[in-house]
Amino acid sequence: MLRKDFLWGGATAANQFEGAWNEDGKGPSVSDMCTGGTKTTSKWITSTIQDDLHYPSHEASDFYHHYKEDIALLSEMGYKCFRLSIAWSRIFPTGMEEEPNEMGLKFYDCVFDECKKYGIEPLVTISHYEMPYALAVQNNGWHSRETIDHFLRYAKTILTRYSGKVKYWITFNELNCTQMLLGDIVSGSLVKDYSGPIDQIKHTEQERYQALHHQLVASAQVVAWAHKEYPEYRMGNMIAFVAAYPSSCNPQDILASQQYMQIYDWYCDDVQILGEYPYFARKFFKENGITLNIQEGDEQILREGTVDFTTLSYYMSICVGTEGEADDVGGNLAGGKKNPYLKTTDWGWQIDPLGIRYALNAVYDRYRIPVMIVENGLGAYDEVEDGCIHDPYRIDYMREHIRQMKLAVEDGVDLMGYTCWGCIDLVSATTGEMRKRYGQIYVNKHDDGTGTMERIRKDSFYWYKKVIASNGEDLA
Repeated sequence: MLRKDFLWGGATAANQFEGAWNEDGKGPSVSDMCTGGTKTTSKWITSTIQDDLHYPSHEASDFYHHYKEDIALLSEMGYKCFRLSIAWSRIFPTGMEEEPNEMGLKFYDCVFDECKKYGIEPLVTISHYEMPYALAVQNNGWHSRETIDHFLRYAKTILTRYSGKVKYWITFNELNCTQMLLGDIVSGSLVKDYSGPIDQIKHTEQERYQALHHQLVASAQVVAWAHKEYPEYRMGNMIAFVAAYPSSCNPQDILASQQYMQIYDWYCDDVQILGEYPYFARKFFKENGITLNIQEGDEQILREGTVDFTTLSYYMSICVGTEGEADDVGGNLAGGKKNPYLKTTDWGWQIDPLGIRYALNAVYDRYRIPVMIVENGLGAYDEVEDGCIHDPYRIDYMREHIRQMKLAVEDGVDLMGYTCWGCIDLVSATTGEMRKRYGQIYVNKHDDGTGTMERIRKDSFYWYKKVIASNGEDLA
């Protein structure tokens, strides 16, 4: 049985949801310079805004002008928790200012006040694939250590401003995606003054892991500072968890899957939860020609800045090894091989509810601190029929994952909550599409930029409302 104070809710990201990309003093972010794409065609990043191209984040779902309506809808569903992020470039337009943009700070004051009005607990991600574009170009993102100081100024500003309004914080979204192909672009970790398809930008392992080191140091400094200044805060981290199964019982495949998870699932978590680089990092660095520039004091910073709880996104699993299906699968930047026992979504993501139980047990077994699922969901095509959206496929997906999540709690996992991804339709981070919809609330917005922005409750809205009201007991 789930705890009585279980944090049921949903999750969004500023750059995929807010819109108002240049209003009230906001500067352009890396996402604002990205065009739309499809599951087969790469997004582009442009160094200047081009009039003949469509930039989906510019308007996105227009939460900036619909936040009262949207939060009221979340309350109607019974939400206990709303995970959202703050747009760094709304607070510091270039990321390099000494003083914040007051209009940006006021907007989030209004959002948090509206959440409080309905008794909804905000869970705030400080950096969710969000970086001011000017800073990204100036420093090549997190490649430069100077970015740490700019991030600290931003983080301290919002942690101070929203004291008493926000209790739960996550430093970085899916931090391990910096290690993956394209993840360094999507997250703004490494961005030069470049125009072209993002899937043609290549960075070395050295560049990615040095940028990641700077993010890990920044995260630890923020956590340590928050613990000192605001002991009531609960500080968390987040990774994109990929359950990597061996392709066969060949011992080589077993070892390959273990090594995959060491690097992509445990590397960042070990640093942020245990306070030091894992033992297997040394061999990995040597084999991949990586020499981290770890400055004096960094190791102490990592030890002192460990988190209070850990969170993860879980969408799918993959197979790793030499045997089994040879075809690659898509999904959340992770790649991997097909599993013949699983079905896939329209975007090629493998549907594996049992994997969420496996993930939760693996994380809790390793760290023994509270865990939270902060992203999980099904991206699918939704059709409006007579003003209604019937989405039994989404209900089935959520039902089976929640069932396995509850079994993980019976296994003994200390689970804090569950916030499904894209509770209100938003722009896909990887493809830039609106048609890849996750929400229980439909937004009338299309890939060509047209739409009325009308919100429509899907069938999954009423189903999830029932689930929350019964604290997960009624999944019918």
